[in-house]
Amino acid sequence: MIKSEPYWWQAAPLAASDPMPVRGTADVVIVGAGYTGLSAALTLARAGRSVQVFDRQRPGEGASSRNGGITSGNLRPSLAELTRRFGAVRAAALVAESKAAREDLYRFIAEEGIDCDFKLVGRFAGASRAADYDRLAREADHLRGAFGIEAHPVARGEQGSYIGTVFYHGGNVRMDIGGLHPAKLHAAMLRLARDAGALVHGETAVLGIRGEAGGYEVLTARGPVRASHVIVGTNGYTDRFDRWLRSRLVPVRSRIIATVPLSANLMGELMPSRMMYSETRKLHYYYRPSPDGTRILFGGRDGTIAGDAEWPTASLRRALGDIFPQLDGVAIEHSWYGNVAMNRDMVPRIFARDGERYAAGYCGSGVVWARWAGRKAALQVLSDQAGGSALDFRPPRWVPLISGKAWFMPAVFGWLLFQDRWATQR
Repeated sequence: MIKSEPYWWQAAPLAASDPMPVRGTADVVIVGAGYTGLSAALTLARAGRSVQVFDRQRPGEGASSRNGGITSGNLRPSLAELTRRFGAVRAAALVAESKAAREDLYRFIAEEGIDCDFKLVGRFAGASRAADYDRLAREADHLRGAFGIEAHPVARGEQGSYIGTVFYHGGNVRMDIGGLHPAKLHAAMLRLARDAGALVHGETAVLGIRGEAGGYEVLTARGPVRASHVIVGTNGYTDRFDRWLRSRLVPVRSRIIATVPLSANLMGELMPSRMMYSETRKLHYYYRPSPDGTRILFGGRDGTIAGDAEWPTASLRRALGDIFPQLDGVAIEHSWYGNVAMNRDMVPRIFARDGERYAAGYCGSGVVWARWAGRKAALQVLSDQAGGSALDFRPPRWVPLISGKAWFMPAVFGWLLFQDRWATQR
């Protein structure tokens, strides 16, 4: 029987919600107790503000304990596309900020002494088509020349040092990306926020937010709270409490499977460098060794919008076998999914509306962006100049007919799969 709970919950099970009394006032109310909300709460509480955080699930039950634990901090659009959309200045600032956000996460983990199995092992990106190799080689040269990031192209004949497959046509390696245990990171952030004085209320839904003189009234399932400021950090789990935000984010399921433990010899053959891994297919996959080096965790887009069908697990297992034929038919122990939040620009955002601050739209790279954006939003509440960010500009554009459910994702999934198969045949 394949377990539907995240593999991560074995070593870091979610804590049961402790029903603390909801206080009637706070300097700041934060909606969402994932990386975003806890980062903001920690920053504000350490600055002496009274903070209450609300989550309709257990803290961390969303994407913060379900993701792949890869510290990519990706920006999905290329530098050329960012420049076309936003201008050269903001495009360069966005790319520079992704580097700063990664480095800030590593500094945070070290300074706080967080045990989350973090290792800066680098990432290999595989060229799924021969034509993709040149682009990955240029990308590595740009990262090295413009940002001083240790990165280099890997020709097909050399990729065996990094990954035991002939599936890819070479690729590139960058050494500023690592892996961690996402649920352990979240548990540490929850402890730090509470130790700083923030009240974190799990299983307490926010039902609505009303502006009033001097602040807001936040309506929760356990009573109202008056606050001077509100930060919303619900990302891919935004519900009807904020219909405006819900119409600007597309929640997309991302699924991960975890194999049964594999032999040390087989792991050494398949993943000799023990890196994080990605690729260039449109319906791309991301994968990595487990922190203890005994399993492979393999993820990709799910393609469903309701229920928990068996076919996405089978699809991931086949894709894993395509890359590593030695694993064809391997037993899977865990298969789970979580929501990532896409937006029309595919760029993470910090923005304000009617005085409320938002941090959202991480497009599948929330391990780095969520903590960074939550801290930036908190610094803006504190009127601290360090809250400035290239992510802070106009809100994401409205997505027609979305209403919180990505009803079109099965068709998108099918179209991307068709394009990848057609490209392979060509």
